[in-house]
Amino acid sequence: MMRTLALSAFLAPALVLCASSDEWKSRSIYQVLTDRFAMADGSSPSCDTSERKYCGGTFQGITNKLDYIQGMGFDAIWISPVVENVDLDGTSNSLIGEAYHGYWTANINKINSHFGSADDLKSLSAALHNRGMYLMVDVVVNHLAAIPTNTSDVYPMTFDYSTLQPFGGQSSFHRQCFISDYDNQTDVEQCWLGTPTAPLIDLDTENSTNVDIMNNWVKNLVSDYGIDGLRIDTLKHVRKDFWPDFASSAGVYTVGEVFIGNTSYAAPYTEVISAVLDYPTYFAVFDAFTSTSGNVSQIAEMAQQAQNQYKDPFASGSFVENHDQPRIQSKTSDDALVKNAMTWPFINDGIPIIYQGQEQGYQGGADPANREALWLSDYVTGDKPLLTHVTTLNAARKVAISSNSNYLSTKATFYTQSSSNALAISKPPFLTLLTNGGSGDSSTEWNVPGDAGLFNGGETLVDVLSCDEVTVGSDGSVSAKASNGQPKVLMVKGMGEGVCHDNRNAAVRLGSSCLSFGMVIVMMGTVMAMMLF
Repeated sequence: MMRTLALSAFLAPALVLCASSDEWKSRSIYQVLTDRFAMADGSSPSCDTSERKYCGGTFQGITNKLDYIQGMGFDAIWISPVVENVDLDGTSNSLIGEAYHGYWTANINKINSHFGSADDLKSLSAALHNRGMYLMVDVVVNHLAAIPTNTSDVYPMTFDYSTLQPFGGQSSFHRQCFISDYDNQTDVEQCWLGTPTAPLIDLDTENSTNVDIMNNWVKNLVSDYGIDGLRIDTLKHVRKDFWPDFASSAGVYTVGEVFIGNTSYAAPYTEVISAVLDYPTYFAVFDAFTSTSGNVSQIAEMAQQAQNQYKDPFASGSFVENHDQPRIQSKTSDDALVKNAMTWPFINDGIPIIYQGQEQGYQGGADPANREALWLSDYVTGDKPLLTHVTTLNAARKVAISSNSNYLSTKATFYTQSSSNALAISKPPFLTLLTNGGSGDSSTEWNVPGDAGLFNGGETLVDVLSCDEVTVGSDGSVSAKASNGQPKVLMVKGMGEGVCHDNRNAAVRLGSSCLSFGMVIVMMGTVMAMMLF
């Protein structure tokens, strides 16, 4: 749903439209680590991820760089938790580093001053809405953080619970016990995350007073800052029956983190909030495309499990990198493998999410190495193949949604291939061909039978990523061969060539001026007009 662009920046936050799952499904999301995305003054200071300290990114910095995000075709951003965190200096306490990431809450009723003021957050929200973009904010319910008041080698630790606002002291939190058995759901929900050197104090979410506090807080947070959606941290660490009222109080799309590779475990959480981040399929995709010996058939298996078990698979978050997991290029430098992996979020059933720096080819490993400052890339748009790749995929997905009214409710179909490296996925109007054969692979073949009924005999298809053409067999079958191990996203020529020709030289175009939201709309209109003649 598009907001009226003529509204003033001052009014926009108050007019949150309570964006639903259906309104989010057509979006694509760019994940921003607030402290590491952009400085308010446009500077580029050094940022050593190993130090785990604030590097200086702010809400204003994000606002100043929305052209960069929108230029790639994204129409939503997900930012770090915004509330006040425990104030640490990284050396004179038992917690490790500083709370630059936003997940060590101290006071839910204040904004993290390191990121800016409440007015700065409202301005970011207004700027997004004026562009027709959505704002997703990360929230943490499960735990808070404080500096222990006794030495770190004393157990149990003691804390000044008065610093954890607005809660009523130690009785507001679960007893101190660290999770030791992840097969014991009571331990998962009532014991603490972290370690004695970095403890996360577990909120008692069975306490009715705490429940009321959190429900009222999230309602006001969404209303006050014009928030369109929430990403919920550590979802599985809070009892399931807490979440429906919390999500209802928020009144917006909610997608939760259930960190597990088991679809059967994750699926019940889709009954209590809008959706989950699709970690089970993520693990399959990451494993398949970080090695030429990866199992691509596992992707189809996990995706089909999600289709069958998630309440609404089209609302799930689809990703291949985030701030908690090693980047793809920390595991492989193969350009073809990376592009195949990055294609996945845009051509399957869920909502695509790209983590900042992925488009710039960042290579950070496990946390904290994967939390690099984006300003160190200088936000280069020209001669950036992965940025062009993402821009093309975003544009193609918009055309697919516009051309097929059932696109966002039609499950992807997988076709078994004779090659162990090949994966063929149909989600009309797309036929996507992925391979983990790697760079230099020109032997992998894909064959989709004519009885699949995807195309008419003799039609010409175009790969939106390369502009290469494929002719459909007389019986409607599609056969193609790998070209240097690159992925193929095929569409009928009348649709696809508008995307590929517009984006083939995207690196040059973006180098001089970013692709604006309006340019994307014009491009979509051009492609749709081509389809009519």
